[in-house]
Amino acid sequence: MATKCENCPLRKLKVFDPLTDDEVAFMTRFKTGELSVEAGSQLLMDGSNSPQLFTALSGMGLRYKTLEDGRRQVVNFVFPGDFLGMQAGIMGEMQHSVEATTRMTLCVFSRNDIWSLFKSHPSRAFDLTWVAATEEHFLGDALATIGQRTAIERIAWAMVRIFARGKSLGMTSGQTMPLPYRQQDLADALGLSLVHTNKTIAKLRERQTMSWHDGKLHVMKLEELAAIAQCETDDLKRRPLI
Repeated sequence: MATKCENCPLRKLKVFDPLTDDEVAFMTRFKTGELSVEAGSQLLMDGSNSPQLFTALSGMGLRYKTLEDGRRQVVNFVFPGDFLGMQAGIMGEMQHSVEATTRMTLCVFSRNDIWSLFKSHPSRAFDLTWVAATEEHFLGDALATIGQRTAIERIAWAMVRIFARGKSLGMTSGQTMPLPYRQQDLADALGLSLVHTNKTIAKLRERQTMSWHDGKLHVMKLEELAAIAQCETDDLKRRPLI
């Protein structure tokens, strides 16, 4: 059975802005169904003209760009609550690919209906603008990280950001959260080789700041990890849920 918008488990999380009854009713009409996919499934493909938009209801994935010779740049990690496919919805085609890392359940929306959102619910349209602006801000921070931070600073920055996202979504248990990615995924996100990534994670583990094994991230010294990364540990700001 598809999850009803009024019963959406993500709405209970403090990180997401509350919805009015009118907005919930609109989202119920906007949502066309749910899709469950297995790990490794391609959700959206670079250059494709997808008729659907998605919100990740559960599970995790990857956004990435691939060059003609097969080299890959991971753009971002997909968490529950992320809105997927907006590029195709606005620009006509995707500029990156999205793949499920774990089994995922996604809320499905028709791309053609996105204009009714702008016409009848300007506050929801502003939420889409907010999402786009936030992604632009993140990509700027990520670019500065790849261009200016050292390897140990890059990985520390990534782990601080990932742990903050996990905590905001109720995915953490004390110092631990699930992180079902490969070291190669992290390397492709941070512009590092797999060997360099492995050795740098080992250095951070030796400092007893963090460890990552068996699909679990353990952050033992968050403040020290943030100091290495030269970033803040503040909780994420509240954001809209599409």
